Amino acid sequence: QVQLVESGGGLVQAGGSLRLSCAASGRTFSINAMGWFRQAPGKKREFVAALRWSGADTYYTDSVKDRFTISRDNAKNTVYLQMNSLKPEDTAVYYCAAASRRPPTPRPSDYDFWGQGTQVTVSS
Repeated sequence: QVQLVESGGGLVQAGGSLRLSCAASGRTFSINAMGWFRQAPGKKREFVAALRWSGADTYYTDSVKDRFTISRDNAKNTVYLQMNSLKPEDTAVYYCAAASRRPPTPRPSDYDFWGQGTQVTVSS
């Protein structure tokens, strides 16, 4: 099992920045990919960004490209999501996820472990 704990959410004005962190523990050696997803009230959970646990490949949904950056610190078993130029439509609960069998994908069903989520609210 892998346990994931997110932190770093909060309230920020439009145009501001936040950095989310996701600390992984447990069988971290089994992780192949990590992703960030978000879910706004009344909407489906959507893909935000993902990366390979080892390697340089990163992936983003179009709406966050050039504004968000996903990165990792393997020594700390932590993945980050740097969010700049935030917009009110970025408001959601952000979830960290880990996949042990799949490469990075935008499908929530491909991820085996999930964090509890952290709220991000962007005011206009």
